[in-house]
Amino acid sequence: MSIYAVGDIQGCLDPLETLLERVNFDPGNDLLISVGDLINRGPRSLDTLRFCKKLGGAFKMVLGNHDLHLLAVSEGVRKPSPKDTIQEILDAPDREEILSWLRSHPLLLTINNYCIAHAGIPHIWSIEQAQTLAEEVSSVIQSNKRSDYFKHMYGNQPDIWHESLTGPERWRVITNYLTRMRFCSPTGQLDLQNKEITSMPKPYFPWFSYTRSETKPIKIIFGHWAALKGKPCNGMLFALDTGYIWGGPLRMMKLETEEIFHQQAVN
Repeated sequence: MSIYAVGDIQGCLDPLETLLERVNFDPGNDLLISVGDLINRGPRSLDTLRFCKKLGGAFKMVLGNHDLHLLAVSEGVRKPSPKDTIQEILDAPDREEILSWLRSHPLLLTINNYCIAHAGIPHIWSIEQAQTLAEEVSSVIQSNKRSDYFKHMYGNQPDIWHESLTGPERWRVITNYLTRMRFCSPTGQLDLQNKEITSMPKPYFPWFSYTRSETKPIKIIFGHWAALKGKPCNGMLFALDTGYIWGGPLRMMKLETEEIFHQQAVN
């Protein structure tokens, strides 16, 4: 069995299929893991969802901010933006089956000695705490409270975690850490305004700049930050969003060997 993790696909199914063909991916034996943002901005969002869903147990993912945005729009609490390419999903005859399947996926996955989150895991949380908080939000997304969650999901406040937070504010900041984070301060305060740059003045630094408290080494796989262009962070962090939707390659990694595969856009 081989396990592969792939960066942000964003509705670009063709390069994914090419990568899977290149490694002779076998759905009967192998596993594909998406770091989130399966859809939006690319040309084949609906096809991408159907393809991954059809893989059954050979596919796992964590939800990204674009996936959550689709779910919020489907609940009627948000309208699509002009840049969105999700209308075909909302109009699809199998829409409810697809959306239910999408909601079933978590915000954090642990596979062997890897943790996978769309944006990353803040240093102020242990892996165990991050898993517990991710499960808390997932339980809301999968419950009859989900409309309330999506109604209050958008926003940058609160911008720092505190255990005393409750309800929508608590869910929002957990979601922002796991699906939108790029920069934070030593105390964990988020800066969610800057997307393109890769460095900021103090007190904000890339979330992965800080030393984690775990005594056992943990490897983190993440996407979301296309501006990094997949550059190495350190030997324990693997950035898989290489910005295919912006002209970069689609990146996939084989977990057993940490071998990297790229598929460039075909003009």
